Amino acid sequence: MTALLLFSVFGGLLLLGAPIVVALGISAMSVYVMNGRDISSMVELGFSALNSFPLMALPAFILAGALMGDSGIARRLIRIAEELAGPAAGGLGAAVVIACMFFGAISGSGPATTAAVGMLVIPAMIEKGYGRSYPAAITATAGGLGVVIPPSMPLIIYGVTASQSISALFLAGAIPGIILGAGLMVANYIVAKKNGYQTEGTPYDWRRVLNVLKDGFWSLMAPVVILGGIYSGLFTPTEAAVVSIFYALFVGVFIHKESSLVGVGKSFESATWLTGRVLIIMFTATAFGRVLVENHIPAMIAQGILDITTSLWMVWVLVILFLLLVGMFIEILAVIMIVTPVLLPVMVELGVDPIHFGIVLVVSLGIGFSTPPLGENMFISSSIAKVSIERISVRALPLVGSMVVIALVLAFIPEITLWLPGKFGY
Repeated sequence: MTALLLFSVFGGLLLLGAPIVVALGISAMSVYVMNGRDISSMVELGFSALNSFPLMALPAFILAGALMGDSGIARRLIRIAEELAGPAAGGLGAAVVIACMFFGAISGSGPATTAAVGMLVIPAMIEKGYGRSYPAAITATAGGLGVVIPPSMPLIIYGVTASQSISALFLAGAIPGIILGAGLMVANYIVAKKNGYQTEGTPYDWRRVLNVLKDGFWSLMAPVVILGGIYSGLFTPTEAAVVSIFYALFVGVFIHKESSLVGVGKSFESATWLTGRVLIIMFTATAFGRVLVENHIPAMIAQGILDITTSLWMVWVLVILFLLLVGMFIEILAVIMIVTPVLLPVMVELGVDPIHFGIVLVVSLGIGFSTPPLGENMFISSSIAKVSIERISVRALPLVGSMVVIALVLAFIPEITLWLPGKFGY
């Protein structure tokens, strides 16, 4: 009865168009009321979940990403990506992927990566004859790399929810992020050849490339400083987030000299809005997750999966299909906090490492950024390119397909994910 009430209220509110935070909060509250429990205990539970030192990295990385856009770091990274992509077929599409990988290593946010890169690259691709729908599709899809390549907000949330090392998760996400980027560039090249998106520029001019790299030196150093400090043990991920804020301010004010009081103010405003949105989802999702655990719902779901099959490969296929479906409808951070207590025990029982599961979880859900109806990245790129979501979705199918294949490969070959953390002693 508890499970029926919880999921009926939750699903019913989503069908009525209620925001995810409202659906999570009211469904959890309805169970508390039905069981005659004091609602204040639910509120205390939510606040205790937010009172976490690792979670402090979240608003800091969000602010750092916004400040790096204002300081000229993002623009220089995109210019470097364009030069590195070169004159090959679909070169600008490859530049989008490279730029998203660079910016993802700074912002840790899919929508932030899509907006920062898309504002500069989508108009250029339209001008070069790519049409309107494909530039929006490749930018929205590549923007999802921002949730895999460290530092990553979803990986921080998973680490807090599953009580796993955030540093180990960041290490584990590095190689899968690069593989996803390479897969997208291959898919982009095939699409470009098929549609005649041929050479857009002059051949490589190494002098020009060196000049662009020189101009973007401090931009390239941003992920080096952030991730190098974490992996060397110089500071924790939370401390690294604060260091990245001061780095962005220092570069923007004293080196690039592009930061302004107005721009810094807008960065704080956007960071405050996004942080508040994330934290209130965490607040209600924690209460929802506690109701699941207290009523042994994860155990029932786990037993249901194991009743279907005990083959690890088949379980992985079922889990990834489930995550792809859920990621199409529910915001990624909320999904992580809801499904981690449900699926993690099942996977651990089957011998899956929690770090490995976390990476596959985030990769699979990250694909949801590029798939309607939720598709946050789709909405952002659609507004920039001024083209409908339906047209973008069709053009994104081969790109999304490459990411699904890679998600399955990562699931079936755990060494890809766990090799780098193992080298660092995790």
